[in-house]
Amino acid sequence: MRSFESLTEREILALAISLEEEDERVYADFAEGLRETYPNSGEVFAAMREEESGHRARLLELYREKFGEHIPLIRRQDVRGFVQRRPVWLLRPLGIDVVRRQASAMEAETRQFYDRAAKRTTDASIRQLLNDLAMEEREHEEHAQELTAEKLGGGAHEEEAEAQRRLFVLQIVQPGLAGLMDGSVSTLAPVLAAAFATRNSWDAFLVGMAASLGAGISMGFAEALSDDGSLTGRGHPWIRGVICGGMTTLGGIGHTIPFLISDFRAAFLIACVIVVLELGAITWIRHKYMDTPPLSAALQVFVGGVLVLATGILIGSS
Repeated sequence: MRSFESLTEREILALAISLEEEDERVYADFAEGLRETYPNSGEVFAAMREEESGHRARLLELYREKFGEHIPLIRRQDVRGFVQRRPVWLLRPLGIDVVRRQASAMEAETRQFYDRAAKRTTDASIRQLLNDLAMEEREHEEHAQELTAEKLGGGAHEEEAEAQRRLFVLQIVQPGLAGLMDGSVSTLAPVLAAAFATRNSWDAFLVGMAASLGAGISMGFAEALSDDGSLTGRGHPWIRGVICGGMTTLGGIGHTIPFLISDFRAAFLIACVIVVLELGAITWIRHKYMDTPPLSAALQVFVGGVLVLATGILIGSS
């Protein structure tokens, strides 16, 4: 790997061409990845790609004038000092905030490169072009903000915010809610059945932990293997699986922990309070993110919870 200080003017120009080509392709991938979900932001990055293409054309013209047609292969990973980029442009679906942070970092890095490169060159025309490009990169972020204001005006920004909210619900809230409902409700019956059958808090705790962990593993794998997210837009399957499985386990452990108390009656009463809080949380999430009317959400959740609770008590007491 070469140090930046060891590069010749020919190699600096070759590296600049390589950097502009890479940035151009990254912006093109951003534009393509955002086109379906965030079409207006996709247009912003398409315009930024065109600007990078113009930079590369000017560099190529000067390189041919100074050094001929052959351009040595020298890339950012061949020179010390460049930050390793995470290939976020390969992810689908693309997150708009992640893309904007990456673009901002790219602009800052390219600007610093041109500043350093201009100081390292002695040829007047090369130094002039590098200084011009450094200045344009400084203005690039401001221009990107102008493009964003232009493309995201007239309600488009609100549309993209709503699209981002829908993705959050689809990829995070839905698997988390499914897990929380399963853990809070389905594990309730075996915990209470064991509690009332043995009248022993420790036995109920062991059954509750086993049910919670088992349900979490089962729900996690079921969610992860349901689809790969490529057609549904539901995101990475294993991330969904972890969210769903984790919330399932959390929902079950919540009303299991009180049975660490040796007094059975006290443990049962505290567990009932926690169940009410869990069902209340589920009701709130369904109302906030699923647009379910509060009364309807409460009835659906609490009726199901009461039925499962009664089932566990009846079986354990029989």
